[in-house]
Amino acid sequence: MKITFYGHASLGLQIGDTNILVDPFISGNPKAAGIDIETLKADYILVTHAHQDHILDVEAIAKRTGAVIISNYEIVTYYGNLGFEGHPMNHGGQWDFEFGTIKYVNAIHTSSFPDGSYGGQPGGFIIEGEHKNVYIAGDTALTFDMKLIPLQTKLDLAILPIGDNFTMGVDDAILASDFVECEKVLGYHFDTFGYIEIDHEEAKRKFFEKGKDLMLLEIGESLEL
Repeated sequence: MKITFYGHASLGLQIGDTNILVDPFISGNPKAAGIDIETLKADYILVTHAHQDHILDVEAIAKRTGAVIISNYEIVTYYGNLGFEGHPMNHGGQWDFEFGTIKYVNAIHTSSFPDGSYGGQPGGFIIEGEHKNVYIAGDTALTFDMKLIPLQTKLDLAILPIGDNFTMGVDDAILASDFVECEKVLGYHFDTFGYIEIDHEEAKRKFFEKGKDLMLLEIGESLEL
């Protein structure tokens, strides 16, 4: 499984021959100016919630690639009304796709489309594929619901927001890694704008002092599990 960071909360996952994009907000992010959305491959697009900084490029990429949009019922219905193919989910539900299994799990945040319309309840995703298990938390506060995850799934990587203000920050993300019982963490949702700028070295130090590994990828950089 290959995971690429496209800035903010945007990710690419390659599982076998399947390409998955998560929360594509790229063309509107000056820090991701080196990423051309016209070149990105996508068989599926996962959307954690409806805020603009998570859905900006969904339509353009889905129109070009024919990608299936996976999200909560309200978001999939919204895009379905625009003619896009989708697979609706809701909290606690899971589905077996050709690349592996996805479970839609709780997140504590808000969710509305840029026009103010209702975007359903926010969530995160647990993805199991190629014998690797990844938790993509989405935008969320620290929540005891995270403790449920390791009861069923042994994670190889937890992808957690660390920018604070709109989501949990570094200290809460360390606790979240305890809750999900995963010491390997990829941080995201940081530095895009002033409210969520972080001190990278301090963040890494705090994780290291707790015996954990925080990875902060450059935009366009990848890791493999």
